[in-house]
Amino acid sequence: MNIKNNSQLSYCSNIHPGESWKETIDNLKNYTTVVRDEVAPGKSFGIGLRLSNEASEELNSDNNIIRFREWLEKENMYVFTMNGFPYGGFHKQVVKDQVHAPDWTTPKRLAYTNRLFDILKELLPAGMEGGISTSPLSYRFWHETRSDLDSATLVSAKHMANTIGHLYKINDEQGVFMHLDVEPEPDGILENSTEVISFFKEYMLRSGVQYLVRNNGFSKSQAEEAVHKHWQLCYDVCHAAVGYEEPSEVVDKMKQQGIRIGKIQISAALKATWQNESDQKEIKKQLAQFDEEVYLHQSVLKKPNGKLDHYKDLSPALKNMIGRTYDEIRTHYHVPVFTENFGVLQSTQNEIVKSLEYWKSNPYSTHLEIETYTWDVLPEELRVSLEECVIREMKWTLGIINK
Repeated sequence: MNIKNNSQLSYCSNIHPGESWKETIDNLKNYTTVVRDEVAPGKSFGIGLRLSNEASEELNSDNNIIRFREWLEKENMYVFTMNGFPYGGFHKQVVKDQVHAPDWTTPKRLAYTNRLFDILKELLPAGMEGGISTSPLSYRFWHETRSDLDSATLVSAKHMANTIGHLYKINDEQGVFMHLDVEPEPDGILENSTEVISFFKEYMLRSGVQYLVRNNGFSKSQAEEAVHKHWQLCYDVCHAAVGYEEPSEVVDKMKQQGIRIGKIQISAALKATWQNESDQKEIKKQLAQFDEEVYLHQSVLKKPNGKLDHYKDLSPALKNMIGRTYDEIRTHYHVPVFTENFGVLQSTQNEIVKSLEYWKSNPYSTHLEIETYTWDVLPEELRVSLEECVIREMKWTLGIINK
């Protein structure tokens, strides 16, 4: 839906289980229309669409795109952004680090992403820009040595350059502007704003530019323009909060380096602070309810002196919450954005508030997407109907924007 600063707000449909195109369109019909009617009655409503690889192949066949376009027009809905991070199964199975597979070192990830852009091109309203968020290259612990990591980073940059060349051609020939929005995540090869900047300068503006010159016939200046225009950041507020990054600092750093922010993913992490061992004991007990087997919950423990220790998942972090070594934990667990307190636990909701307040005076992106995908694995007492939760998240976010 169109909001302040002529921007678009929606929620990401990756919250709905289903990998086939039939399951995807059924979810839109059964849930997204209900959200639209409650949040934006009588108005045009934008969709943050998630398509698995399977669904993207099916949508691309048998005139399904034509039928989908007709349905969107009939329902006064449109697609402006997609989530191209999870390639395969994302619900009701163990995902963990496999959310990165296949990664950007593989032709499969490249083909999937280019296919998504070909689909988005057909769905975008005239004159509206489109974006697709994607993984932070790969899961860093799959690459054991520095040499392995460097090689994976280089191959990923060349594959992303291929996508940029594809987007540049579409924009040049058809006038449709779309961008690849790279999403840093804890334990991804790109984990934070510093690593994003380093990759952009050292790989995309070097190897990526060289790839476009050699393979697409671009001049050096044309290739640099394409990279700056079509390679953008997906700023996930939860991920940045887990890394203790201040929203305004992330935005300002990107602006200084000429990196655009293609999408803001509005999401909250789980956190807790304590003053004594008695509080810590109760916090560990409560956090243990969130230690589940489907998704990775990378965690960061903060020492009183500000030093951060990173853990691959919540379980090892809990084992190291001993004595007075630490005084805060943040974990990559997307909790409802409208709730700040969960008993003795809290969310990083205030990071969303700060991000949106800064955005209102300094509109750094036109795509805003709420992404809380953990409804199925939340502790039982936090689960309510899915559409009710999404509606509450949308209304809470609009309340902050319109305040």
